[in-house]
Amino acid sequence: MNKLQFSNTPLLHHIGKIADAENVQVYVVGGFVRDALMERKREHFDIDIVVVGDGVAFAKTVAKHFGRKNIVTFEKFGTAQLILDDVKIEFVGSRKEAYDRNSRKPFVEVGTIEDDVARRDFTMNAIASSLNKNSFGEILDPFNGRKAIEEQTIKTPLAPEATFSDDPLRMMRAIRFASQLGFFIEEKTLAAINEMRERISIVSQERITDEFFKILASPKPSVGLKLLHQTRLLEIIFPEVSQMVGQEQRKDFHHKDVFFHTLKVVDNIAKSSDNVWLRFTGLMHDIAKPRTKAFDENVGWTFHGHEEVGARMQKKIFKKLKLPLEQLSYVEKLVRYHLRPMVLVKEEVTESAIRRLLFDCGSDIDDLMLLCRADITSQNPQRVAEYLKNYDVVVQKMKEVEERDKLRAWRPPVMGEEIMRVCGIPEGKLVGMLKKMIEEEILEGRIPNEHDAALNFLFSIKDEVISQKVQV
Repeated sequence: MNKLQFSNTPLLHHIGKIADAENVQVYVVGGFVRDALMERKREHFDIDIVVVGDGVAFAKTVAKHFGRKNIVTFEKFGTAQLILDDVKIEFVGSRKEAYDRNSRKPFVEVGTIEDDVARRDFTMNAIASSLNKNSFGEILDPFNGRKAIEEQTIKTPLAPEATFSDDPLRMMRAIRFASQLGFFIEEKTLAAINEMRERISIVSQERITDEFFKILASPKPSVGLKLLHQTRLLEIIFPEVSQMVGQEQRKDFHHKDVFFHTLKVVDNIAKSSDNVWLRFTGLMHDIAKPRTKAFDENVGWTFHGHEEVGARMQKKIFKKLKLPLEQLSYVEKLVRYHLRPMVLVKEEVTESAIRRLLFDCGSDIDDLMLLCRADITSQNPQRVAEYLKNYDVVVQKMKEVEERDKLRAWRPPVMGEEIMRVCGIPEGKLVGMLKKMIEEEILEGRIPNEHDAALNFLFSIKDEVISQKVQV
């Protein structure tokens, strides 16, 4: 394929016409060209355009042509961003770059289109395609990027040590692309990541976390997670996960090694859910096993309380990785309760235990059960089938209780304001105590989860509870 038609992106044809009118050479480069060559559908239309000349000035011309004022310019770096029809376009003048060793911000000077593709991270991204009429779609591929795509190989245009030293985030990007595309990292490039791994320390945590979550969002996250381990980047960016490597555990329904068991859990979740926070929870569910490991002569290795310790670790992990705190309670909850459904497998389990799990997990109960199913990683198909069947029984039990008691979207049937009005007491601990007593009665099944029943129970206990509280 010597030309790309971009028939599905008429916007590029319009930009080419503007370039011809302005007598400017323009090229589309990078991931957009790579994916076009792979005939790969893009979820997000981000397009990089290189202008041989003043990229910002040309971007302003394009914005004016389309009647848009939403252009954002970065004059210092000679770049501009413009959103057209939900497509984010970045314009940049063709350039050379040089880096200070202690910074990812480059020193920029004017260069040719060949100079510009040479500064790209990988050969598969170092491909340009002309947008001018006389050469529309013609491909510029000085580093054999098309061959790398055909061979499904990730390699750098220049020496990998220089590429990763200039911008260490490219080490994470190489692993992310391997995980996203199912490509292999060239041996020399992979070795350079291991050698240069300490350079990642100059990259901001936000950028590292962004690439890490893109790995988690990939079709088979274990591909990237194994590469992070293999290159020892994981030891630097996420030591808590790295510490699971080599931790032995019983093999009854798990992989023997905690780390590789965890990777299997994340992959299992990825087969069923695109929810990256559930995948992250799968990565976190056994995070405390190295801290709680003990040996029992009767049963072997134990990890008592690892679910609670793991839940408590999340706040510190979230702060370190600079994750959005609104997701913290979700991850904490699922890590804390990921062993509870297994207990409910027994026939003699009480309905109150099921109510409490429904109450504690609320609307996240389906995700918890998906995590529990993913947690079965035994190599014995019969054993896997047995455990999954047991979980089917648990789900049926929960369905029966939920249909009757409506605990998934729990709201107290009697709110604090009503308790204060009925009992004639001010806001305070006593209100919380009465609310907790109503909650316990519902969870134990002694009264239904209904307003009138809860109110009647409140009337029956309020005087005695208030009296005892006053005496104390």
